[in-house]
This record gives sequence, structure tokens and C-alpha cells, in this order.
Amino acid sequence: MTQTGGNPATDERQGDWLDVALARAAGAAPVSGNRIRVLRDGPENFPAWLEAIASARRYVYFETYIFRGDRTGRMFVDALCARARDGVRVRVLYDWLGSFSTRSRIWRTLREAGVEVRSFNPFDWSSPLGWVHRDHRKTVSVDGRAAFVSGLCVGDAWAGDPSKNIPPWHDTGVQIEGPAVADVEHAFARVWATVGAPIPEGERVRRAEMPGLGDTRLRVISDEPGTAGLLRLDQFIASAARQSLWITDAYFAGTPPYVQALRAAALDGVDVRLLVPGSSDIAVLQPVSRAGFRALLEAGIRVFEWKGPMLHAKTAVCDGRWARVGSTNLNIVSWLSNYELDVALEDARFAGQMEELFLADLENSTELVLSGKRLRSAVPRPRGQRMPRRVRGSAGRAAAGALRVGNTVGAAISERRTLESGDRRMVFLGGLALLGLAVLWGVFPRALGIPLAVVFGWLGLSLLWKAWRLRRARQSASPASLPTVGDGSAAVPSNAPARESAPLRSDASG
Repeated sequence: MTQTGGNPATDERQGDWLDVALARAAGAAPVSGNRIRVLRDGPENFPAWLEAIASARRYVYFETYIFRGDRTGRMFVDALCARARDGVRVRVLYDWLGSFSTRSRIWRTLREAGVEVRSFNPFDWSSPLGWVHRDHRKTVSVDGRAAFVSGLCVGDAWAGDPSKNIPPWHDTGVQIEGPAVADVEHAFARVWATVGAPIPEGERVRRAEMPGLGDTRLRVISDEPGTAGLLRLDQFIASAARQSLWITDAYFAGTPPYVQALRAAALDGVDVRLLVPGSSDIAVLQPVSRAGFRALLEAGIRVFEWKGPMLHAKTAVCDGRWARVGSTNLNIVSWLSNYELDVALEDARFAGQMEELFLADLENSTELVLSGKRLRSAVPRPRGQRMPRRVRGSAGRAAAGALRVGNTVGAAISERRTLESGDRRMVFLGGLALLGLAVLWGVFPRALGIPLAVVFGWLGLSLLWKAWRLRRARQSASPASLPTVGDGSAAVPSNAPARESAPLRSDASG
């Protein structure tokens, strides 16, 4: 792809009220002097990543949710091992749950070559609910010179196989060069410190040492569990849109306030469009996902289903002047529970390019319309054309679907909001499930009693274990004795569990 520039801008624009509002909503200040380009799908992203890794002279930071041990995974293993053997500091951080099926020999090969490999949030019996926090980021950064932010994981699904006529999953990433690379590396360092010793002071290139390479001004939004920076930003953009808001999302399950913001924008004349996958990696949830679209369609929001392979991108473009690309899906799991990272720009040229790509995607999509009580495609598919029904992906779609049903059923029980006609299917499914549980518990009380006893006993033991550990920690050290890392945040001991994250970040200085 060709490189895009940006509108001439300086950081003095922070005095503008909209700029201040965006910074407060996202929890990220803008950084000027960058160069950025869009990379589509694996065939554009992966070669750029590999080229940057091969050029590394000081360090490589590699962070991903899924790292497969397939052909694509082995290609990156070879590249990372080669740099480590040449004396480059290579750090790889993968998510334990996302990469659960990856064989241990992949990590062993990396470690034997000198790569430092860490697993984020592995299973810990003392934290029964700790698994909900995942590192869903996908970033690569090299020597403070270049950084990549995307929705792509490492695996053949994203690369495709032209020899077998297998197209890659559809996804989007960006390459950044300039001072904003420091923010991506700072975000990596924060997560790295939650699972072991922090990156030594002086290893990373500081922002002051990074020359300006362009005129693009952007924000690196590094969400951590509970911070909700992207939720606030998405809500703000949906409320502030004046002309258009075009969204691509792999696992859409918007919260009621966000859905209401989209509906309000559409009812006010904003051109709101949503592009989602046409097939689900969990087929039983496809009707649930579609049921949530009725409220959007009734407000005039246009919903499109992608007709190609799995759509895994997470992008948005608003009013032809604002855009974002990254790892965050529009659901409560990404917004509140995961470590996520996105790049947002107020840049007319970059937003224009994203609009062109969105319109190109619509040419391979089918629009959903209301037909009485049902949703149907506006243009019927030709005879014999079928959407793929089974694709391998993350469990994000399952979580998103479950949360959508849970939110709607909870609203129906508590009457905290007025239900729409499109909620009928989810309310019916929730009622059927609760009735089934009631019958099962009444006829076979042990069928649920024993599992509940196990769960409560597990939770009780985990709390007692944590209390004992806290008592030992109090005797051995105090929080004030912890060393600090280069950006001033407290370092996390090497035996700290992944759930106990570093303090909430401030703007990166390094």
C-alpha cells in the first residue's frame, strides 16, 4: 500500500475543546511527526513484519493473542530465532488461552535460540475467575524505528494458501514510523512487567530520541482491564458523528448505551453502516448475532455481511476525518476485560483512504434488510453459492453472543430498559434456558448442587490461599520498596500473577 501523510498539525491543537475531549475519553494524548500506512490482510502485513524483524539491530518486541505452530508460525519462529542468535534482544509475549493449542516445542525452539518468551495469564487454580483478563493485542515493534498495530494473529488462517486457492482471513493493520512508536513500546513494556521482571531501564529508545518522519498526528490507545478508554472513545465518536460513521467489526455485541448512541446518530441523519462477518466460527450463535441487528435496522442503520472468508478486522471511520484501526472488538469483553491496543487519527487523508477500503469491502458484501418479522439479504445469493459455516477463530464470538443474550435477559427480568421487538429471540432463548435449568434442578438436584459446591469450594480455597500469600508478602516487603522502571511506574516482581497488573498508565515519556 502507498504511504499516507497527514494534515499539517502541531500539538498546540490540544487547546481545542474537541481535541481535549478525545484525549480524555481515550486516555491518550496525540503524538505528531509520524508516518503511517495501511496494510491489508496477511499477505501485506506479514512480509512487512518479517522485513522489520530482519532489520533489527537492538531489540524486537512481539505481542500476539494467537501464535500457531503451523507454516506461518514456523516462519516467524525462524525469523525471531535468527535475530536472537545474532545478539538482538527478542521478547515474545503470547496469550496463554489464545495460544492454548500451540505445542510447547514452538516456545522451546524460541527459548533455545535466546528469545525471551512469556505467557500472559496462564491458568492459576488460586484465581478461578482470573482467566477473563486476556492479552488480545497484536503488536510488533523494532528498535524504536517501526511499530505495527493490527487485528492479525500469527497463523495460516491469516496468510491463506494461494496454491490451494485458500484466501486469507480479511483483516487490517497499520505500520507506524516516528515518535508514536514509543507509545506502542511503552504499552508492551507495561504488559511485559505484569508477568515477570520489567524491561531494563535504557533498553528502549526514548521518544525524545526518535526523529519526526512525517506530518501525521495520531493516538496510541492502550486499553487495560477496567480502564475502558476505547469504550469511552467509541461512545464519544458515535455521539459526535455528524455525517457518516462506518464500522467494521468481527464480533459486534454493543452494549445498550453504545447501540443507543448509534441509533440516535442514524435517526439524526448520520449515515451509519456496520460491516460484520457473514459466517460465524460458532454457527449456533449466528441467529443470536442477527437478532441484535433488528434494533439497528429499525433506526436506519445499514448492516452488511461479508461474503468472503472470515472477516476479522476492527476498524471505524467517521465524517471523513477520524479513523481507528486495532485489536478492539465492539463488545464488553474487549472494552472492559482485555488488554487491547488501537491507533486513532484525526486525519482527512488517512480517513479518506479508510473510506475507500470500506466501500471496496461493501462490493463483496450483502446488505441485510427487514422483511416483516425476519431479516433477509437485500440481494439473494446465486443458486449454489454458500457462505462458509465453519471457520477456526477465537472464542470472542462466543463471549460476545453470550453477553448479548445475558444483557437482554437481564433487562427483561429487571425491566431496566424498554425491550425492542428484535429482542424477542434472545428473551425466548434466555427463558427457555432458565426453565430447563429449573426442571433439571428440581428433578435431579445433585446435577447442579455438586457442581455449585465444587465452584464455591474452589472460590473459598483460592481466597484463603491469597490471604496467606498477602500475609507472607507483608512480612517480606512493602510496596514502597519496589524498584521503578524507566517511565516511573512500579516494577512488578517476577513471581507476580498476570491478574495483578501494573498501575494505570500515564502518557508514555519513553
